Amino acid sequence: MQFQSNTPAADPHAEAVRALRAGRLAEALAHAERAVAGSTACSPAHGLLAAILLRLGRPAEADAVIESALRHAHGVGQAYDALGQVSLALGRHERANALFRRAVQLDPSAPAHWFNLASSERAFGRLAQAEAACDQAIALDEREYRSYLLRAELRVQTPAANHIGQLRSQLARPGLDAHARVLLGYALGKELDDLGRYDEAFGAFSLAALERRRLLAYDVAVDEHKLRRIIEAFPCDPQHTAGGAVDSSRFVFIVGLPRSGTTLLERILTGLPAVRSNGETDHFARTLLSASPAQPAAADGPAQDLFARAAAADWNAVAAGYIRRADPHDSGEVVLEKQPMNYLYLGAIHRALPRARLVLVSRSPLDICFAMYRTLFGEAYQFSYDFDDLARYYAAYSRLIAHWRAAFGESLFEVRYEDLVSDPSRVGERLARWCGLKWRDGAVEIERNEALCLTQSAAQVRRPIYRSSTGRWRHYRAHLEPLIDALRREGVSLAELD
Repeated sequence: MQFQSNTPAADPHAEAVRALRAGRLAEALAHAERAVAGSTACSPAHGLLAAILLRLGRPAEADAVIESALRHAHGVGQAYDALGQVSLALGRHERANALFRRAVQLDPSAPAHWFNLASSERAFGRLAQAEAACDQAIALDEREYRSYLLRAELRVQTPAANHIGQLRSQLARPGLDAHARVLLGYALGKELDDLGRYDEAFGAFSLAALERRRLLAYDVAVDEHKLRRIIEAFPCDPQHTAGGAVDSSRFVFIVGLPRSGTTLLERILTGLPAVRSNGETDHFARTLLSASPAQPAAADGPAQDLFARAAAADWNAVAAGYIRRADPHDSGEVVLEKQPMNYLYLGAIHRALPRARLVLVSRSPLDICFAMYRTLFGEAYQFSYDFDDLARYYAAYSRLIAHWRAAFGESLFEVRYEDLVSDPSRVGERLARWCGLKWRDGAVEIERNEALCLTQSAAQVRRPIYRSSTGRWRHYRAHLEPLIDALRREGVSLAELD
């Protein structure tokens, strides 16, 4: 005799979510596959399945799941929003934008859908549409704090059109959590800066930075050690033979601290024929890690740290693996890698890709340090929210850059931000010639460049090149004495004070 169980079957979607949160990816995948089996509509489970496949390093399968889900005639807004987010991670930005549009059409009451659409519209340079989407997100939920900051960054605020009153009102709400104060504080500081109310702006920036620093478990000494070990692991006279099995001459790495002008330089170069940018990828770092020797067991030999193992990588394998990621279809174009923090990997890049063009963008210490301080980043650049951290990191960075200058000589092309904005045609033409590119004067009209932009400068690069950021720290001189003192303690030369 068989007995029927009254226990309800577990929801495979919910089980997949639980397994994913616990880090059990294989189990999450099995549940997600069951959740979409036999489905006749596009559901959130499709987005979950695609996200899990991406986490497992199976991007082609994730993309196939999305394409399959889109063949269904029906679906819900949450499903299309989830598929849009995975499409973003896959670099399918046009499709992501279309999916976010569909999500707000099907579920216009969800503020998060409007924020995702606003972010996508900004990347495409549709700034008015992005601002309208931010307004809609905030109207639906005044606690959609990400939208306040995104909206503030979309344009230069004016006395007649700004959100300062609304931002102050939100910041005065009782019980506001730290994350909200951070987002609102940076938004308020940016809008006050636009209006030339610098003392008030600094107050907003400093309170937001203090809150952000409190949320971080960060020790700048760890980064100082890392930068010192890179110098030791990649000396000026490397003992290892550089790779050279592949032609690396059409790859250009643009590096520098964030807010130094790397995006501006990228926009100029992508205004030239047969040049495209991969944006801010981790292609090289991931390839280097995968081609570095594994950590030996204690019985097999002495332990090596990550930097020593990286210096012992198979450089031909690094080169081949990087090119597979960076230009899988062998386009023949000049390919830009505009990941600022690739300054950490210049030694490894030069060994694996000895003919690649290495371009460093530099900026005066006070301008770059203050530009970083007044910017809210994601999880990177955690040194940027405290003046002492900033000074110590900048000094360590400067020592690393001095090492690369000595190691590479004329193989490293350096662009000063101040020169770039002062005479972009002259600087751009020199760089283009050094990269073997044909120059055209129209490349400096970056506001005409319709290419996607996903960086912090996404709104700024939709305007003509301007010089107003040069010397911007001077508006805040009265507040920056602690930063100046900290930089001097670290031995940083401050020529701009002379």
